[in-house]
Amino acid sequence: MQDTLFNSAPLTVLPEWIDYNGHLNMAYYSVLMDQSADHAYPALGFGPDYRDRTGCTTYVAEFHICYVRELHVGDKVTSTFRLIDYDAKRFHIFQELWHEDGWLAATGEALTLHVDQSGDTPKVAPMPDEIMQKLSAMKEAQKDLPQPDRIGRTIGIVRK
Repeated sequence: MQDTLFNSAPLTVLPEWIDYNGHLNMAYYSVLMDQSADHAYPALGFGPDYRDRTGCTTYVAEFHICYVRELHVGDKVTSTFRLIDYDAKRFHIFQELWHEDGWLAATGEALTLHVDQSGDTPKVAPMPDEIMQKLSAMKEAQKDLPQPDRIGRTIGIVRK
């Protein structure tokens, strides 16, 4: 397991993702972070093979994005993947979307559930020991990283 943050492979902002304002539509920041998380999932034991073998997968229960700087068509980005916390049935992650020129474009924070899809109705279920061990190893590898500035933010109008 790496000793710091997981970094995704580079991803490119596609022309069909650009809105009428000439920049990346807000929905596609989420797409980029989701695709980046898919790059991190094999390190935790998740992915299509896991789903096919166990009948279990992950569902995002909540996701918060902070838009820091505009992205445009053709921009290349990578995303970090930081495990903040976990328990038997869920995990909390934080991502930063970085432009290839070194500036921060957005952050994302997610609470993800482990879901058993093998029955008639999907239900939240405990993760197997092999996944828990990988989560533990990632958490240990990232334990000395500073707490992200944007973690746990709330939304609202601040009046002074």
